[in-house]
Formats: sequence, C-alpha cells, structure tokens
Amino acid sequence: MPENPAWLVDASIYVFRPWFVRDPVPLDRQGNPANAVLGFLRFTYNLLKTEQPQQIGFAFDTSLHTSQRKAIYPGYKANRASAPDELKRQFQLCRDFLDALGIVQAASHHYEADDIVGAWAQRQRESGHACMIISGDKDLAQLVGEHDIWWDYGKRKPLPPGGVKKEFGVWPQQIPDQLALAGDAADNIPGVPGIGMATAAKLLQKFQTVDILLSRIPEIGQMKTRGAKRLQALVDEHQATVRLARRLTGIECEVPDIPLDLWRKEKDLPRLQALCELLGLSDQQFRLWAAV
Repeated sequence: MPENPAWLVDASIYVFRPWFVRDPVPLDRQGNPANAVLGFLRFTYNLLKTEQPQQIGFAFDTSLHTSQRKAIYPGYKANRASAPDELKRQFQLCRDFLDALGIVQAASHHYEADDIVGAWAQRQRESGHACMIISGDKDLAQLVGEHDIWWDYGKRKPLPPGGVKKEFGVWPQQIPDQLALAGDAADNIPGVPGIGMATAAKLLQKFQTVDILLSRIPEIGQMKTRGAKRLQALVDEHQATVRLARRLTGIECEVPDIPLDLWRKEKDLPRLQALCELLGLSDQQFRLWAAV
C-alpha cells in the first residue's frame, strides 16, 4: 500500500447501497428514513478508524440533468430517475456530517463525482502524493497511476495498476477506450453492438487506443480471433458511435470551484453532536465519532 496517500472517495455508491436495504427502515428523530445515511456513516467510520487518513475528500453527484456530458449526448444517463426527496435529504445529511467532522466534501452542477475525484488525483500527483481511489465504479479505475490503488472498500480487494489489468483485461488508461467500444449500460452510453468488455479488451491489446484502432480498421479482419471479419465490419459501421462514446467515458481532471486542500480540519463538535442526536445515535457513538 502507498505510504501516506490521499484518500479520494466516490461517495454516492456508499449511500445508494444501504438505501436499498429497506427491511426494516430505521427512522431519525423526526420520523424520516435514515437507512442510507446510517449505512454511509458505518462505511465512513470503518474507513476513518481503520485507515486513519490525513488527506481525504468525498465527491458527490448533483449533476444528473446538468452535467457537461448531457450537452455532448442528451441520452447520457437518461435511463436514471431523479432521486426521491427522502434520499436527497439523506444525501444532504451525509454531507453535513462530513462537514462537522472537518472532512472535505464537494459536488458540482456541471461535473460529476468522477471528475472531482479526477481533479483531486491530478492535484495530489502534482504534489507527490499517491492516491487511494475508493469507488465501486470501474470507470474510476482509469485514474490509477503507477503508485495508486483503486478499491471498492469493504467489498473487493485493492487493485494497483497490474490488478486493474488482471481484473478488467486492460490497463487503467485504456478503461475509457474499453467502455467506448463496449458501451456502458449503467450510464446509457452506446457502444458497438456485439462487442462486450472482453472483446474490447482483445482489440485494445493489439491496437492500444481507440484512435489507433479507428485508423487501422482493415487490420481488425486479420486478427487471429473468431469472427475477425465481422468485428471489422462492426467497428467500421459504428465509428461515429465509438468517437462519441469516447468523449463521454473519459474523466475530466480540470474542475473549477472545488476545494483542493484535502487535509482534515478541526471538528465542529456541537454540530456533530446535534447531527448524532437527530440520527438517534447514542452518547457513546457521539464520543466515538468525536475521537475518530
């Protein structure tokens, strides 16, 4: 593991996962559902207590309908409904709790959490720090540099660059090209029909990037792989789709108006205590949060 890395958390998945655990649904002191925020806090406490990060930031999504990718492709994430109000409320409580802990949290109306993590990763590398990229989304594996780790914390093992290659079939920097070829149903990004992640990985093993692949399409038919001629025809037919998708799958690392200093700050204990009381946490749990 890297020494004294910056921990960059793609926060939303760690809110959504407990949101879907709904039997029974715990309530806060005002009678509102608290399953998502309490689950997120369990994840956060475990991370802080076990790893003791000194630099850490949590990136959230608020840009479902206003992100710059929507301007490129209106169908981007069109398969996703807006979060219900009771979930939006819990997202805000997660962010308020982090503020009370003195931990940086950020969101943007035009950029996604992936991009915020990308901007943080770029800044940390410029400062000589390795990054622990905490996410359940393979898209963020593209940010893994030589000394970095991608880790779906609590669910999977941490992956350095070689681990990403073993897990996904391509090197980190090839992830956006792989997704551009295969498409990404979760984000409603089109790909080449009939090409999945494994076939995309095979193509990238030979051609390295989408740009090189599209400049040498006739060579696809000469590959020693089953259906090579059909693959050639498919890529040739769907070149425009691949080029469009590649504009969507890459992470933007220049994001304005976000905090870049990720060192932990002093806690706001009165605010932290009030949030603990609202969420029905005990005095002992408040003391544990105050000490973490």
